[in-house]
Amino acid sequence: MAQLHIRRDHSLSLAAARKIAYAWAEEVKAEFGMECTYKEGAKGDMVTFTRSGVNGTLHVTPDHFDLDAKLGFLLGAFKGRIEAEIVKNLDDLLAPKPARKKAVAKKQ
Repeated sequence: MAQLHIRRDHSLSLAAARKIAYAWAEEVKAEFGMECTYKEGAKGDMVTFTRSGVNGTLHVTPDHFDLDAKLGFLLGAFKGRIEAEIVKNLDDLLAPKPARKKAVAKKQ
């Protein structure tokens, strides 16, 4: 059984980290058919995810995300690809969003 451990530090509040974790859970549900359970706590949250061949947890704290997953025998052969996809998804969600420019009305 292959194991994954991914840690991403951040400087968000727990409320902001929680929003990202919810978005991540929705993304893996839609994209990979994961069943996710979200439990909020006073000092951190936990997302439990599972589907055939994989199960794990995403711990959400005010200063980091910790993802631990176990891949079954068949998915273990794709560990590198799966890990790269998870890292990309988390990094995309944590990336600073560019500020939107306000539309300027033109005088006529």
